[in-house]
Amino acid sequence: MASGYVAPLAVSSGDGPTLTAAAAASFMPVTAKYTFPPNPILLPSFMRVVAHGRISCAVTTPGTARFDIRLGSTVIADSGPMNLNVVAKASVPWWLEVYLYARAAGSTANFMSFFRFLSEAVIASPLATVGGNGEILSSVAGGPDTAPAVGNNVDVTVPNAFDAFFTQTVATGSLTCHGFILEAASVAVP
Repeated sequence: MASGYVAPLAVSSGDGPTLTAAAAASFMPVTAKYTFPPNPILLPSFMRVVAHGRISCAVTTPGTARFDIRLGSTVIADSGPMNLNVVAKASVPWWLEVYLYARAAGSTANFMSFFRFLSEAVIASPLATVGGNGEILSSVAGGPDTAPAVGNNVDVTVPNAFDAFFTQTVATGSLTCHGFILEAASVAVP
């Protein structure tokens, strides 16, 4: 078992599915799937997710974007709803970074998480030709205007598949992941 350094656990440059429904679904490329063995979480430790791709949203009914991270079926981190741009955006780039810091370890673990989402599809973003992309920082299911909080406990005595989900509130847009990286530090990995 290796521990005490940052290690890439899953890397993919292939596309994930194109999501268009107003329902939570995994956006990860199949080649980025990783399953943690039992009891991998040590203190202190963290995981970092970096994902990027393209997103579209409709004028007047853009809805919200929401990302969540799961171990098994347990949501361990949730960005909450993040408002999308009321100006139509078609296949513009997005970039997501998520940091998950282990706050408790043992038979269960939990994490404090922070989501950073950048895209021209973020509310109030200027056109790329005049100023670039908007950015939203969020850390809890309540969304960007809620105080950070620790996520749900997850049973780590069993193997847990890592997955990342996207939810839009209205089926007027789409999201595709083009690249994904999962890294961990001080997490016991084979």
